[in-house]
Amino acid sequence: MSFDLPRNIILPVDAVDVRLDPGPHPFERDNAQAIAENWRRETAANPALFDGTVVLLSALRYRDSSLVGRCHAVRYSTFMLWRGNRQVAGAEHAYAHAMLVAGDNSLVAIRMASHTVNAGRVYFAAGSFEPTDFRDGLVDVDFNMIREVREETGLDLAGAARGRRYYALSTATGTVIFRRYREIASADEVAQRISAFVATEAEPEIDGPVVIRSADDLPDGLMPHMKPLIEWHFAGKD
Repeated sequence: MSFDLPRNIILPVDAVDVRLDPGPHPFERDNAQAIAENWRRETAANPALFDGTVVLLSALRYRDSSLVGRCHAVRYSTFMLWRGNRQVAGAEHAYAHAMLVAGDNSLVAIRMASHTVNAGRVYFAAGSFEPTDFRDGLVDVDFNMIREVREETGLDLAGAARGRRYYALSTATGTVIFRRYREIASADEVAQRISAFVATEAEPEIDGPVVIRSADDLPDGLMPHMKPLIEWHFAGKD
C-alpha cells in the first residue's frame, strides 16, 4: 500500500482506518545506531526530551473519502531521527488537530513552551498518536484530540459539538487529520480559561493561548500547515 494520497489539498474524510501493527517499524529496525547517535545530540541540546512511545506510519492511502493505513509503535528517539530526514521511503507521520472554534467563530490555538521540540510554534493543541489512542488496534482520532487538548490546555472537549466529519491535509511534513470542535464561550473567555490552567502547571507544555480572528490574523511562529486550515475555516467550508 505504501503512501498514496493527494498532497497539499484539504480532503474530506468520512472514516479513518489506521491500524497499529504489532511488529517493528522497518525504519527503527534498520537504523538503531543512527537513532542512538542522534538522540545523544538531541538530548545534549535539550535535556528535557523524553524517549517515550509514539507511532510512525508505514503506509497510508486515501480511497472513497477514507484514510486507510498502518503504523507501528516507535521510540520518540526514532521519531526525532525521522523528523530530521522526512524523505525516508516507507515512513511518514500522521497527527490530529481539534480545530477549536469559539462562540464568535474565532479559532483558539496555542504557542508551545520553550522546553519543547516545537518551542514558540503556534498550532492547535495536539500531539502524536500514542498506543493508548488505539482501540483493538484501530486508531481513535477523537480520543487523541480530546486527550491532547485536556493535557495541554485543561479544556475538556468531550461534550463539545463536533463537526460532522474529519478532514485531512497531507504535506511533505506529514498528514494532519482535523475536525472542528465548537465552544459556546467567546475566544477571549476560552483563552482566559487556558491561561488560568497554564498558570497552575509546574512545567506547562504551552506558553499560552493564541486567538486567531480572521484569515489575515496570522500570528508569528505559525506552523506552515496551519495557514491552509485557517483559510479553510474562515472561508466557511464544511
